[in-house]
Amino acid sequence: MNTINTDINEHDIISNIVYEDLQIGQTASQIRTLTNTDIQAFATVSGDVNPAHLDAEYAAQTLFHGVIAHGMWGGALISTILGTRLPGPGTIYLEQNLHFVKPVRIGDTLTVSATVVAKDDEKKRVTLECEIRNQKGDKVVYGNALVIAPTEKVSRPRAHLPTMAMFNLGERQRHLIDSVKDLAAIPCAVVHPCDANSLQGAVDAAKLGLIIPVLIAPLAKLVAVAAAANIDIGSYAQIDVPHSHAAAEKAVELAASGKVEAMMKGSLHTDELMRAVVECPALRTKRRLSHVYHLDVPMYHKLLLLTDAALNIYPTLPEKADILQNAINLAHALNIAEPKVALLSAVETVNPKISSTIDAAALCKMAERKQITGAIVDGPLAFDNAISARAAQIKGIVSAVSGDADILMVPDLESGNMLGKQFEYLAGAATCGVVVGAKVPIALTSRADGPSSRVASAALIKLLAHEYRKTAP
Repeated sequence: MNTINTDINEHDIISNIVYEDLQIGQTASQIRTLTNTDIQAFATVSGDVNPAHLDAEYAAQTLFHGVIAHGMWGGALISTILGTRLPGPGTIYLEQNLHFVKPVRIGDTLTVSATVVAKDDEKKRVTLECEIRNQKGDKVVYGNALVIAPTEKVSRPRAHLPTMAMFNLGERQRHLIDSVKDLAAIPCAVVHPCDANSLQGAVDAAKLGLIIPVLIAPLAKLVAVAAAANIDIGSYAQIDVPHSHAAAEKAVELAASGKVEAMMKGSLHTDELMRAVVECPALRTKRRLSHVYHLDVPMYHKLLLLTDAALNIYPTLPEKADILQNAINLAHALNIAEPKVALLSAVETVNPKISSTIDAAALCKMAERKQITGAIVDGPLAFDNAISARAAQIKGIVSAVSGDADILMVPDLESGNMLGKQFEYLAGAATCGVVVGAKVPIALTSRADGPSSRVASAALIKLLAHEYRKTAP
């Protein structure tokens, strides 16, 4: 996520120069360095998605051998001077001709200038010579502008523009999918995919080489869903079962026998699937099962993992230790060598009346004594102190985790579920999730999740299945 600073200078007031006060040779200028965020913002506003500006691979093969700025981005910089500096507010743009003589590349520092070269006293028109030079002094854009200059003095507060934050929603999920593309697809039991979203997600994941799906559902219902949504399932294995409970039991049977290496939840309830898993000793490990959200939060600077927001309602301290270690191990699989874990509570100090603060302190000591390994763990931390280094600094909290957390661990399912859905529906996060702690990974998504979330979850289970081949959980 990148933020564009829209302030041109430090002044709070913008004023104009009226026609009578303009002099031949009078000049105004400003300096601006082109960033990739500028290019993306201009493309977003204008709709100009020419790959010469946005696609590095394509741009490398062009005449310019790399990404360049839109030509009219330079024109907009000239317009800024005319509208805010010379002549300034009240100016009416009539004509502009521009010659583009050199490309502008990311990192170029440009000096943009406008100079008065002619005046028409009868019509109050002014001609300005405009040019843009790069840091080498090379002229990259030039041309003349014709404007009607203001005749009345204007002095106004500079408009305070909203901050423009540029981010590629779902970029971290796409990176996850790309990271496993060279691994072989895994056989996966898709449990009761009897709605369009869950079925489409499984088929999309198969087409991307993430899973080899085994569709387990009442076949009449499955075929009807596929026909209604125009989804071709003819090339995928299908197992007929009478209902969703039977689908869960069959999926567990296949996983326990090694015929599939993962499971993916369809349109059945979570407790139906997880009850079948819990009741199968062959799928259990020494750790408790837990769920981890993989969150691509636009306003946060990196991937976030959130646990546990789906399975364990009020976990005990030993259960929290398992939940935490499960999440740390997932972070390792995602190539986060030493994840930073924030143990969340309502406050950042230990309070005997708030049990989650006591558990957090105990988990920190367990990590210190190597009962929990592979991470930097701190808590209790309130949410603001976990996410914002500034908030922690104001409160006098010294923490290696504050403002840079990789994993957020919540006290209970209620708080985790609310937090996860706030990330998705208020903060615009792209989400997917996985159940860990069993012999096979389980893609666990909400029935409201679309196919893209299910595909990303399939990438997670593919990654973990290959990890489990190397080291069994």
